[in-house]
Amino acid sequence: MRVSVLVPVCAGCLVGLAGAPADAQTRDGCRASVLSGPPREVIECPGGVSLTVEQGAAYRLVDRNRDGRPDVLDLEDKAALIEVAPHRSGFQVRTPHAVASVRGTVWAVDAQGAVTAVLVEQGVVAVSRRGQRRAALLRAGDGVDVAAGGERGPPLVKRWSAERRLRLLARFGR
Repeated sequence: MRVSVLVPVCAGCLVGLAGAPADAQTRDGCRASVLSGPPREVIECPGGVSLTVEQGAAYRLVDRNRDGRPDVLDLEDKAALIEVAPHRSGFQVRTPHAVASVRGTVWAVDAQGAVTAVLVEQGVVAVSRRGQRRAALLRAGDGVDVAAGGERGPPLVKRWSAERRLRLLARFGR
């Protein structure tokens, strides 16, 4: 099983791949391919991490321990689908509002404006507010909306409607 994450990223804010030719080598040691319908890029990275980013998305991959494999995706806006191989634990997606950490699952993160939304399709994901330690554990069908600002404690877990879930995944041709 591969772990999937849908994550938003910000156009023009970090490291974009817009205009990269199909199967181009990126500076992060990852390979990129451009797809259409909807327009997106697929980035395959060492260590079992794959990203699918919307056209115009910008992001920054971080290799904290410098082993040649990214373990963090920093993002601001727009969306990306992340797939992490099951042997990879600890992969994180950081937005201005939240930190989502993989626990062996299929999940999505959408950072739009002042809110980051996280949805779990399979398995379990821990989500905390930026700068806070207490996390909510999300299971299949659960979602959270983490707003910018002074809220404390773990995010409130809710069930997402099929419509909301499918609308997010459609941005990646799924």
